[in-house]
Amino acid sequence: MARKFLYVVAVLLVLFVAGRLALTFFAEDLTELTFVPGGDFEALEPLPGNVWDKPAMWISGPLAAQGHGTDWSDPAAWLPTGASEPPRGTQRAAVFFIHPTSFLEKSAWNAPLENSEANDRAALFVQAMGSAFTSAGTVWSPRYRQATIGAFFTDRPDAQEALDLAYRDIESAFAVFAARNPRGPIVLVGHSQGALLLRRLLRDHVANTPLAPRIAAAYLAGWPVSLEHDLPAMGLPACTSDDQSNCVLSWLSVADPADTQMLLKGYARRPGLDGKPLAGSAFLCTNPLTGSQDGQSGAAANLGTLVPDFAKRTGTLEPQVVPAGCGMDGFLHIGAPPKLDMGEYVMPGNNYHVYDITLFWENLRGDVRKRLTAWTAEQDRAPPELSGRLPRSPQEPSETLP
Repeated sequence: MARKFLYVVAVLLVLFVAGRLALTFFAEDLTELTFVPGGDFEALEPLPGNVWDKPAMWISGPLAAQGHGTDWSDPAAWLPTGASEPPRGTQRAAVFFIHPTSFLEKSAWNAPLENSEANDRAALFVQAMGSAFTSAGTVWSPRYRQATIGAFFTDRPDAQEALDLAYRDIESAFAVFAARNPRGPIVLVGHSQGALLLRRLLRDHVANTPLAPRIAAAYLAGWPVSLEHDLPAMGLPACTSDDQSNCVLSWLSVADPADTQMLLKGYARRPGLDGKPLAGSAFLCTNPLTGSQDGQSGAAANLGTLVPDFAKRTGTLEPQVVPAGCGMDGFLHIGAPPKLDMGEYVMPGNNYHVYDITLFWENLRGDVRKRLTAWTAEQDRAPPELSGRLPRSPQEPSETLP
């Protein structure tokens, strides 16, 4: 009996070692097999631009509210206990938030709009991430036919076609957002796939347009912004201090020891905004705890990490646990893995990609307020013909908190 038990232990040990070796040497192959669709990309019909005038096409925001009863709760309006509130009577912005990938299936290259699991996961992301920016104003978060997660694990042309389709949806949603917010400050936020698409949106629809001076800040978390191939085309400079407006922030969070090899390879699959390869290109690192480029700070500066409870659709704020510093590699390093129950979404290589925003939730809530205040002060100093704040008509309501 004892000998049989030892045989079983030996077999299990061999299987365990073999599994670890497979994950080590064939991780990319296994990931592709698990997530990348087997079939070819199938072009979908473009949606009419005015479809985003419908409440069903928004996860969060005033239009979404029109499609629900009085008992509906906007996901982005959720706040954890202890969250800071902006002063009453201060300037409000319109916040355009592009949620990250929530479609994890390989059944299609783009998420069907009616996919309930992807929609539910997207609402959770809007709640956990978008809520950080409600201190600056109302969050508008559109539904879009996002590329499946497998599009980021392959070099196949189908992946870029899927991302192009997702981008066309975002373009149409943004056009409706801009039309319904014709004046006043704008905050742009995207995470992961959302940040990848936001880069293009800045290049195509913000840079060198009347919208450009209205951008209080643009937050591109979880996707690299190349200093050489992306930033010049986006029309806004990098933020270098926490009291600067009309600028770009971006960061990629990892704990130590970090293995960023797969991350860098995945990012290099997509070209820069100038069409050139991103491999080897330095990218922007903003420290959300300091609001500055290449900043360093200890855990004492972290005003609150949002520790999510996805099952109960809630979370708690834990201050002074997570430090942050931009490394020579361009990644935002948070030290050793934090002693917090962050759930099941920490990725291999100590990649805290899913938590890029929630790790620094309360600091970002303050950061966006500072940048909106700086934007307002700058508009007050600018002559009317150069100001991003258009004059109000006598009938237009004041853009202040109630």
